[in-house]
Amino acid sequence: MKYFLLAASGSTHTYKMTTTEGGYVHTFGPELPAMFDGVKLAAVATILYIIVRCLNLKSPTAPPEIIYQDTLLSRYLLKTCPMLTKEYIPPLLWGKSGHIQTVLYGKMGRVKTPTPCGVRMFLPMQDGATATFDLFEAIGAHTTGDDITMVICPGIGNHSEKNYIRTFVDYSQRQGYRCAVLNHLGALPNVELTSPRMFTYGCTWEFGAMVDYIKRTFPQTLLVVVGFSLGGNIVCKFLGENQSNQDRVLCCVSVCQGYSALRAQETFLQWDQCRRLYNFMLAENMKKIILSHRDSLLAMQCSNIGDGELNRLYAATSLMQIDDSIMRKFHGYDSLREYYEKESCVHYIHKITVPLLLLNSLDDPLVHPSLLAVARTLADFFDHLLHCVVWHVGAGSKNWSVVLDGQTLQLGPERLLLL
Repeated sequence: MKYFLLAASGSTHTYKMTTTEGGYVHTFGPELPAMFDGVKLAAVATILYIIVRCLNLKSPTAPPEIIYQDTLLSRYLLKTCPMLTKEYIPPLLWGKSGHIQTVLYGKMGRVKTPTPCGVRMFLPMQDGATATFDLFEAIGAHTTGDDITMVICPGIGNHSEKNYIRTFVDYSQRQGYRCAVLNHLGALPNVELTSPRMFTYGCTWEFGAMVDYIKRTFPQTLLVVVGFSLGGNIVCKFLGENQSNQDRVLCCVSVCQGYSALRAQETFLQWDQCRRLYNFMLAENMKKIILSHRDSLLAMQCSNIGDGELNRLYAATSLMQIDDSIMRKFHGYDSLREYYEKESCVHYIHKITVPLLLLNSLDDPLVHPSLLAVARTLADFFDHLLHCVVWHVGAGSKNWSVVLDGQTLQLGPERLLLL
């Protein structure tokens, strides 16, 4: 049997704990509270370390890194667009954390996001699919007096109703731009599939159909091509697939894409910057989108998707597993490697001849810095291409200006990290 005795002596509050067991006496003196104090200090130090790491407080503030060729266009661009050379000072505490900004801007967006009014268009495709996009007319006049349309491709599983797209469109409308926003095939919850396939990583068919419609309907309009994340891969691949796709295109802007899915798949499984967690979250979102069309996919006789593929989908915990079991089969690829190899814009982007701005952030949780080597190499060799690397994703929430052939094309606020 054990007995515990606790005694305090004097004003120094020295505590002594004594236990008796079997005639033996064990005494714990002043070292016990000292040990507790050490544990507390260690816990506080650990918490502070985690806060500093999570908030990325040691990250420096600096102007964006610009990789470009010295040409008349690049000189004019850097002179008239001060954001490309100005140091970005992020908000205190949370401004240097891509993770916190993603959560915070997401919450703020749901409260303050504008609601631009547009018209939904439906385009029948040759394979029986029905592409949709939303068309938003300009609210004000463009400073140059020209008719300019932004053709916009959102990120993975996104559409015109997403907060960052609505914010971007609202700003662009007020600057005198007509906006056409592609709704990725299968992404809209209230639009049923009419063919046994959905959007994929590099399929440009729906985006091409939207661009063709805009060119036919507005024969005088010029185009600014904008792609976010996965949409950046699609727009660059589209422009590079055929030279005629670049007709009437003033420029292209790609925001936060990874350029090569084959290289990205390895980094997506790493825990650095919580990429593995983001991978899981994106996979869960993709599973919901695909399963919402389960009945349509199974009911179509020409579908490549059956119960076996859907069973593997339920067990998937990464985008790669979903791509291997479902997405690659929409276009008949024999392997995941072939799918990633053929669908990445890295094999097409060098064929783009219109001015091209590739925008990335070093603290993007999804795009590993090693993936930016593709864009850096291209910028070193092509004088029409400019690669801009900002330190923090918040630097992309400002208004970017792209100056081209004497015309200032304002690109409005957007989030660099798109979930």
